Amino acid sequence: MTTEPHTEAQAACDELAAALKQVGIVLPSLGVDPIWLSDAWPRALVELGRCNLETAHRLIAVLKRAAER
Repeated sequence: MTTEPHTEAQAACDELAAALKQVGIVLPSLGVDPIWLSDAWPRALVELGRCNLETAHRLIAVLKRAAER
């Protein structure tokens, strides 16, 4: 974990993208949400973004399998 929120958020995005890629899922809009920087008390936000229906169904299947463990 880093001390700079933006760096930490980017690292989380990278780690999440890598984990999703391992199960065949790509979220094309995954990234750090820049809006949080304008907040009086900034806290890093990760934007998961949009995905198509095929990707949504793959994500659902992966989450269900993980929940069954």
